[in-house]
Amino acid sequence: MTATTCIRNAAWVAAWDDEIQSHRYVREADVVFAGNAITFVGKGYSGPADNEIDGRGLFVMPGLINIHTHCMSEPVGKGIVEEVGNPKLYMSGLYDPKPLFLAAHNMDLKEGQQDGLKAACTVAYSELLMSGVTTVADLSMIYDGWLDLMASSGMRIYAAPMYRSARWVTHNGHVVEYEWDEAAGQRAFEDAADFIATADAHPCGRIGAMVTPAQIDTCTQALLHDSMALAKDKNWPLQIHTSQSVVEFHEMTRRTGLTPIQWANQTGILGPNTILSHAIFIDEHSWVHWPTRDDVRLLAETGTSVAHCPSVVARYGQTLQNLGRYLGAGVNMGLGTDSFPHNLIDEMRWAVILSRIAAEDIENLRTSDVFNAATVGGAKALLRDDIGRLTAGAKADLVLVDLNHPSMRPVRDPIRSLVYTAMERPIRDVYVDGILVVEQGKVLTLDYESALDQLDLAQRAAEDGVPTMDYAKRTSRQVSPLTLPLDDT
Repeated sequence: MTATTCIRNAAWVAAWDDEIQSHRYVREADVVFAGNAITFVGKGYSGPADNEIDGRGLFVMPGLINIHTHCMSEPVGKGIVEEVGNPKLYMSGLYDPKPLFLAAHNMDLKEGQQDGLKAACTVAYSELLMSGVTTVADLSMIYDGWLDLMASSGMRIYAAPMYRSARWVTHNGHVVEYEWDEAAGQRAFEDAADFIATADAHPCGRIGAMVTPAQIDTCTQALLHDSMALAKDKNWPLQIHTSQSVVEFHEMTRRTGLTPIQWANQTGILGPNTILSHAIFIDEHSWVHWPTRDDVRLLAETGTSVAHCPSVVARYGQTLQNLGRYLGAGVNMGLGTDSFPHNLIDEMRWAVILSRIAAEDIENLRTSDVFNAATVGGAKALLRDDIGRLTAGAKADLVLVDLNHPSMRPVRDPIRSLVYTAMERPIRDVYVDGILVVEQGKVLTLDYESALDQLDLAQRAAEDGVPTMDYAKRTSRQVSPLTLPLDDT
């Protein structure tokens, strides 16, 4: 028999209102779930309850949805890649030197050593859960044990193994070249299709499939057509990095005479199934000086979603210049962490502040806009209407926030307090599919501490491998010096 849990008399609830298609605050309300579904949100629940939680002093909100992150690779870069942008590649570190560390880490995959990869994923999943994320799209590579780890995490995870027809290389630090192997790209696509079909059918019911050609500039048209055909046939979301760098923008305009988004539209891969990762350097961005002003309109007209990940590119001095413009045009926006920190609340804060700065307008964006992007915007991008909201019939993915935590006081507007002050610190309990996965701030499903120990080892190994990856044979300390000089005496 399914047990019913009632969070009784919660001080604040971010409840979904179907009539206005928006979240709204409700005070002193009850939230009830049975099994994996919410059955009641409102005042005065009088039905049965097998378990009761005293909601006084709690803010109940929907689980957050992170539609873009790389859990297998990015955690190893903490303390290394925050300041490694390349001025000769328009400030980005995407091509050099950041990949040196990630490629050295990913050598574990080629050599059959999985411990470092599993540790990175475990750390990322744990930190996402502790910051209130209940659904994540994990853009990684297939390795032994990945599916089991996803299932054991207790999260709702979209398996998104990436594949491509070419890889980036630089031999001098100022020119990006492409090494093409179309046959290898096709084989990787077929392997990915088999893997995500297995993931989608996993008995836990929490793992989804995402078709993920890696980057718009590294995939052939044929590979993109095959990818879109699969996504449409299975009604799976498709995600691809597009308009993520000035290098990519100029490469695509050189090849096609079109912006990356215009070329994606001409190729037929825009649409409601599609998520574009980043979509920063569009035709109206001030860094590219392109004559058209069509990209935002194309995104809106085709129903294409965007995964906005502000903090990772802000470290390069870059930003999507006007998030309010995208939203105002009708583009569906979701949020992602991409790299570390694995904290979507932090991304909400970055998204608001950077957009206001770039637009030079405090009214360009409201906190409600980014909360929507982190909840229902992400759900729409994933082709779902049963997550990212607290309403009867939705999945029981919810977060309990301690309003007595000093960072939340005084309590006037809980979401503002979370986004601008508290972030993950007051998050107490997290439920996914009606199951408690974080209790009193501690992850119940994963061994976070042991994974951190293993990640330390993986990072040291990655640093040791940097000279073998680098065209100039630099050491990791030469590529990324410590913040302060080190006294080794």
